[in-house]
Amino acid sequence: ADAGGDEGEALKRSSRKGRAPPQWNGKNNIIELLNELLEELDGIEQQIAQQAVEHIHANEVILTYGMSDTTFLFLKEASRKREFQVVVSEAAPRYDGHQMARQLADAKVQTTLIADSAVFAMMARANKVLVGAHAVLANGGVIAPAGIHMVALAAKRHSIPFVVLVGLHKLSPLFPHDPDVTFNDFQSPGQLVDFDVLAESFVHEDETAAALNVEVHNPAYDYIPPHLISLFVTDTGGYTPAYVYRLLAEYYSREDYSLDKELIDRMKL
Repeated sequence: ADAGGDEGEALKRSSRKGRAPPQWNGKNNIIELLNELLEELDGIEQQIAQQAVEHIHANEVILTYGMSDTTFLFLKEASRKREFQVVVSEAAPRYDGHQMARQLADAKVQTTLIADSAVFAMMARANKVLVGAHAVLANGGVIAPAGIHMVALAAKRHSIPFVVLVGLHKLSPLFPHDPDVTFNDFQSPGQLVDFDVLAESFVHEDETAAALNVEVHNPAYDYIPPHLISLFVTDTGGYTPAYVYRLLAEYYSREDYSLDKELIDRMKL
């Protein structure tokens, strides 16, 4: 019985050795395209930053919100040829505006850090608002870190240009009213209040007393409608929100607008 088992294993090994693993003909092409895409993504922020001197002028006051690598590189590049000031809103509860202010100061850019509640008051001194974005939607609106909608409203009230720095790889064919898509995410309530403080609200000397329900909402993103946006500065140039539909036609096929399961199944047939 042992000899027969050994022979069977030997046959299996020999058959495996003689049979080459199946190869997908398109594998090399896909890998090459992915490498090209990665190279393009690595250069997008620098391509946006190279346009900085066209949009920032001497002695201007630029207001921004929180920390954005794209915005930082844009301002740093402009500082090589322009003298200007930057007002940074701290972006509570993450407070990553503190990091933005520190990096700008290290880059020798004159920087002022303010509380979020001071944005409206400081907007009267600003010449331009620069922010990054999480995504650009099909109607020209953007998904951006929570709090930026407030900044956009203040800029509109003071007639200050509101400029979004974003690569076209973040262009989406989806609309904000799409019922199948959730554009927001909720972060930990621990960024707003200590957990022991929340726990105290449920502690009662009288056990029969009803617990106090406390909800802490910490959304990650805001939706900024297109009428609040003055200009997109992308890796291929500047565009108004009204031009986004042309960009969609250039970068997306109509079949890619809705990739639901039923559509994908029909495409396979």
